[in-house]
Amino acid sequence: MSALYAGLDVGTTGAKALLVDERGTLLASATEEYPTHTPRPLWSEQDPEDWWTAAVRAFGRLFHECGRKPEEVKGVGLTGQMHGLVLLDRRGGVLRPCIMWNDQRTAPQCEELTSKLGFDRLLELTGNPALPGFTAPKILWVRQNEPHVFERTAHILLPKDYIRYRLTGEFATEVSDAAGTLLLDVRRRSWSPEMLRTLEIRGEWLPGMHESPDVSARVSTHAARETGFIGGTPVVGGGGDQAAGAVGSGVVREGVVSVTVGTSGVVFAHSDAYRIEPRGRLHAFCHAVPGAWHLMGVTLAAGGSLRWYRDTLGESDSARAKERGMDPYEVLTEGAGKVPPGSEGLLFLPYLSGERTPYPDPNARGAFVGLTIRHTRAHMTRAVLEGVAFSLRDCLELMKNLKLDIREVRVSGGGARSTVWRQIMADVFNVELVTVTSTEGAPFGAALLAAVGAGHFKTVYEACDAMVKRVAVMPPQRKSVPVYEQLYQSYRELYPSLKGVFSRLTQTALM
Repeated sequence: MSALYAGLDVGTTGAKALLVDERGTLLASATEEYPTHTPRPLWSEQDPEDWWTAAVRAFGRLFHECGRKPEEVKGVGLTGQMHGLVLLDRRGGVLRPCIMWNDQRTAPQCEELTSKLGFDRLLELTGNPALPGFTAPKILWVRQNEPHVFERTAHILLPKDYIRYRLTGEFATEVSDAAGTLLLDVRRRSWSPEMLRTLEIRGEWLPGMHESPDVSARVSTHAARETGFIGGTPVVGGGGDQAAGAVGSGVVREGVVSVTVGTSGVVFAHSDAYRIEPRGRLHAFCHAVPGAWHLMGVTLAAGGSLRWYRDTLGESDSARAKERGMDPYEVLTEGAGKVPPGSEGLLFLPYLSGERTPYPDPNARGAFVGLTIRHTRAHMTRAVLEGVAFSLRDCLELMKNLKLDIREVRVSGGGARSTVWRQIMADVFNVELVTVTSTEGAPFGAALLAAVGAGHFKTVYEACDAMVKRVAVMPPQRKSVPVYEQLYQSYRELYPSLKGVFSRLTQTALM
């Protein structure tokens, strides 16, 4: 009888649990949703109790679905949304709803933090500029706006680490998730005394630090009764969702990069050394691989651009899809596949939600540039696919500037299902595009880390080699690469030329 390993992802919309065997075969998965609350514009909060309730239900469904026994589970891995602020009192009670990663209330606190330390010093220590999504500015906000809550604070946790507390009774975290707090000395992989002094945070408020595959605690007797696990089952450090997802895709060596095309697009690169982008245009975090780091760039509207196009300009394509019993995206990309590379001189800027990398500009806007009477809807569709690929390449170029040799890109997410879009990305990146056996992302990576912590594998590298296999390879097309290289250079000129216009348009919209 093979050993089993469980992974749990405390996601933005729900908790997803899964069970895999020691070969990496998915045996069961279950997802339980929970709500997000927006008590004010730009605020985003969740109740940690909802996470625990969803986790218990999801765990409970696993054994029922696959018919296996809880005592077969030899390790549990946790992952989840990063940057969220969970505050507990001395008894472990939640003091207020979690302020989430996509909450935007803390711009003044980011400016204050940057002013106190200086941009360069902040970047040197934490690998990142102060951004509203990160945890440290949220702590400042609570101190300044909810002093009655701050005065009662005894513990500061991240979302997945709250589940660890409920599962084991221990306060612990690991380096990849902690790197997104702005409280970690990312180079040294430990809490930064300088950051704690600057924010006047007591060290005892923060959880103990672990590497991602290390056993951090064990399932308590009380939690065992609620979840069905056996008391004493090891719970490893786990990882932030992006780092755990990269482990689940086998992105654990330099030269291998992952591109995830969901609503947003995330470019993730393993790094054996601590590297920071001098202007802070890439996130620099600890990886879930001990002794390694990762760089990350984000395109805010990747799949989101295609969805906007479908809903706004693709109604007739959606109608045809319904008649043919097809997904609307299949019909859209089918038409785009008949248009030559470069869309006959039509470019699209995918900045529909502002942008993050390489232009951290909330005023950036989307645009079609180069429209002529010859262009059809199919041309516009292909231009959207190409524009997103160009934006993702911007992230890759920043990584190359830091002396990372990119030999292979592993692609996942909804956008990866399109053969046309995959080929466009391979041609724009001029590198092999690979899909792998695992499609479960972060919770699969968490389960894999649990297999390491339980001793089934010696290292994360060994676990990935055994559990993650390449399924398909899409090489770049020689005839398309030079077309896209020329078009990409034109694409790069657009944002600098239009930046002032975008700013003025935003001011006009607010009048």
